[in-house]
Order: sequence, then C-alpha cells, then structure tokens
Amino acid sequence: MKFPTFAASFLAFAVYAAEPVPVFQGSIERLDPALDALLAPEVKIEVLASGFNWSEGPVWKDGGIVFSDVPENTVFGWKEGDKEAKVVLKPSGSLNGVGGQGSNGLAVDAKGQLVLCQHGERRVARLEKNGSFTALADRFEGKRFNSPNDLVIAKSGLVYFTDPPYGLKKGSDQPELDFHGIYSVDAAGKVTLIDKSIRFPNGIALSPDEKILYVAVSDPQDSRVISYDLTSANPSAKVVFNAQSLKSPQRKGGCDGMKVDAQGNLWTTGPGGVLILDKNGKHLGSILTGQATANCAWGGDDFSTLYITADMFLVRVATKTHGIR
Repeated sequence: MKFPTFAASFLAFAVYAAEPVPVFQGSIERLDPALDALLAPEVKIEVLASGFNWSEGPVWKDGGIVFSDVPENTVFGWKEGDKEAKVVLKPSGSLNGVGGQGSNGLAVDAKGQLVLCQHGERRVARLEKNGSFTALADRFEGKRFNSPNDLVIAKSGLVYFTDPPYGLKKGSDQPELDFHGIYSVDAAGKVTLIDKSIRFPNGIALSPDEKILYVAVSDPQDSRVISYDLTSANPSAKVVFNAQSLKSPQRKGGCDGMKVDAQGNLWTTGPGGVLILDKNGKHLGSILTGQATANCAWGGDDFSTLYITADMFLVRVATKTHGIR
C-alpha cells in the first residue's frame, strides 16, 4: 500500500476542512391570517437528526417516527429522547443490496405493519413480523412497475400509490411501462389504474372523508397538486395548486410528498419546504426549510406534531391541527 505524503495529506485535510458544514436554517412564512389557526405565531422548527443522504417517506409507528434514506437503502427510526436516528431496517428496498435504491414512501396498515414502496424491487410490499416481505403489487397487466414512490392506505385497506421512474437504476433497469401511473391495489391483489396521463406523479393522500385523492406532481416543468373525485366512475385530474411560479434558486425542490390534516388542509412539500394549502388550494403559508424537502407526516400522542424529511435533516413542528391516523 502506498501511503500519501504528509504534504498531500495536509492538503487533503485542508480542502476537506474548508467545506462548509450544512446548517439548518428554517422559518415560517405567513401569507394569510388563517394560518394562525394551524401554526401558532411563536412556533419553532426543531432539528431532530441530520446526516442523511436523502430522507423520505416518514410515518408514525410504535411511538416514534420512521423514515427512508432512499440512496442508503435504509429505514431509520427516531423516538423522543434519542440523540440520533437508529437503523430500523436495512436493506429496505433493494434486497440484493447491489446499487439499488431503497424504500421511499412508507405507511402503516390497520394491523400496525409497515408497508413500503420499494424502489429497488419495483413494488409495494408489506414487512411481516418475521422480517420477510410480502409483495402487495409488483406488476400491471404483466409488466413490472417503474419504481413505486409513495402510498396512502384507505380505511378499507385499499392502497393507493404512484409509480414514477425515479428509482430505476440508470443503464440497467429498463422501464416496462411507457407511462407513470397512479394506481390502487386491493386486499386480493387486484391492481387498478387510475390515471396514466400524468408525468412524474409523486406524493399521494386522501381527504378526511376519502372521497378525494390528492397527488403531488414533481414534473420539473409543471410542479403542482392535482385531485381526483373518487365518487366519479371515471375520475380525472383537477389542478388544486400550481407551484411552478414559486420555484427559484433560493427555494429548492418541487411538489413531492404530502399529507392532509383532519380539517382537510393540504400540507405538501414544494419549493422552499412545506406549503400549507386550504381545501380549496389557497396558499396560507409555508414551513421554509432551506432544503429540497421530500415529505412530511404527523405523529405524537395526539398526532399534532408534523415531522418533515428535508434532504439530510429530520425536523419537526408543533401544529394546532391534527393529522389523520
């Protein structure tokens, strides 16, 4: 083994030491007085953990928040009192562990079991108590999905999910479908296509009465939130909010993950952080993270704490509303 000279080592250290250490700088942007009913004027953003590659897909489970680090093929967990996040599941989405992307969106079913969008395996799967996975959906009309990204589970057990191509390995994973679908899958494994016309569907959520399905679209040319009326025989996309005009070098990211609170307000990640919209799509304000922000989820004893995955950070904000359990 050839060891570097002292001068070379010192130079490498000097270059490394000169790199700025990322510092979280967050704030609340208030655009409408109605935001005060959702976020107290004095609320602060609290950093819980950092150092992740790309944090995603948070969900409250077993008294703590669990979330994906997609490139690291790992699910982490954090509970009150922890000084740092701990590995909960590895591998999480690419089971052979060779260069594949890990899990992305996470959900918890009625039995308390973790359900994952597994990028590397190109499927939606349930983690069993013995540590094995059961595929809930891995194909549509005999063709493999691109890379299921995010999901939401209805009270009936029906799982809605999106399937953009973000988890495909460049040069090796070839798409078998020529569209990016929005789907549902029932307990019997029947997969139903809801829409095939949307480029880059991403985050997904249900209204409190489960009559409306919301989807965040991460199309870099048309980042927006759309909705589907599930009471219609043939639901079609309706634009709820277009976030494209918010994009700037200072406001990183686009519409990605999203959640709906018990009052029907939408909390969607978007340019700058988490955008807070009322049920009609009016932008009330934003939780600005200074990072490209992936997703959010409520947790805590009364589901009034919003946990946010913002690039390398896991942060939280106390809210005056409640998430849907």
